[in-house]
Amino acid sequence: MNAPMAVRRHGDLAAIRDRAARHRRPHAVEGRPTRVTLWLPLTPLFAALSPFAMLLAPLLLLAPPMWRTNPYQTAFNVGWVLLSLSGTEIDVDTHDAKIRIRIF
Repeated sequence: MNAPMAVRRHGDLAAIRDRAARHRRPHAVEGRPTRVTLWLPLTPLFAALSPFAMLLAPLLLLAPPMWRTNPYQTAFNVGWVLLSLSGTEIDVDTHDAKIRIRIF
């Protein structure tokens, strides 16, 4: 008999369906908004991309003289601002969904 591998390994199909029904998450309740939580780990991303900021910093010397600053200090300042976003929580509430975004 050519039964699927999961059926041969875990028993009969009815037992698999029962197990899946016990562990299935309930669907959204009608009339209640859906909750979505997103965790964005941006600090490791910024740490990985920081060497590129240092390599591209001399391109700031091509800026007009009015905006010209120390390119490396500018790159560090942008990095400090981006890293200061760590711990930020953004909540968006609509009729259909409640969305929470956490940046760390």
